[in-house]
Amino acid sequence: MNLIARLDAYIPADDREAQEKEMILSYVKQHPDTVLQRGNLAAHFTSSAFIVNAAGDKMLMVHHTQRGVWAWPGGHADGESDLAFVARKEAEEETGIRNLKLLSEMPASLDVLHVHGHIKKGKWVNTHLHLTTAYIFLADEQAPIWVKEDENTAVAWLPFSFINAEHFDEEDVYLYGKLAKRTKKLLTT
Repeated sequence: MNLIARLDAYIPADDREAQEKEMILSYVKQHPDTVLQRGNLAAHFTSSAFIVNAAGDKMLMVHHTQRGVWAWPGGHADGESDLAFVARKEAEEETGIRNLKLLSEMPASLDVLHVHGHIKKGKWVNTHLHLTTAYIFLADEQAPIWVKEDENTAVAWLPFSFINAEHFDEEDVYLYGKLAKRTKKLLTT
């Protein structure tokens, strides 16, 4: 299934996600040659992994160096249209986790994320949007994990109960809460 067909087949969780799906599809159709590349300075694809344990009550998160918060592992598509592959690759690179089991070939989340302008590796990165897909992966909570020092300061299994305003901003509570609900649904069907 090609990227547009996969995005088109995605069933949004709510009205917010339905509008973001519409925006993403529109942008992909307007910029088919650049939307998978960081060179598209306005918006481009990223893909993330929501990694859960077998019990479906914990998530593997990284403490993001740039943002200074706990976050899912993920990264830029950099020309790759298989966004599940991108999510897996980034998860393995950022956490050291191996033997990830993809729970569904379809994305578990579609989101438009705002990235503020910042300096990365000594260079300015302009304000832009990440057109983000997320995939849910199952992993062994006892498997070895490690920190990728140029991207994160910690890697840890956190309980789903951690998804609240005490630990995350409003946007991340929405995002990870939505994924936790999808996880429970996938694990019980």
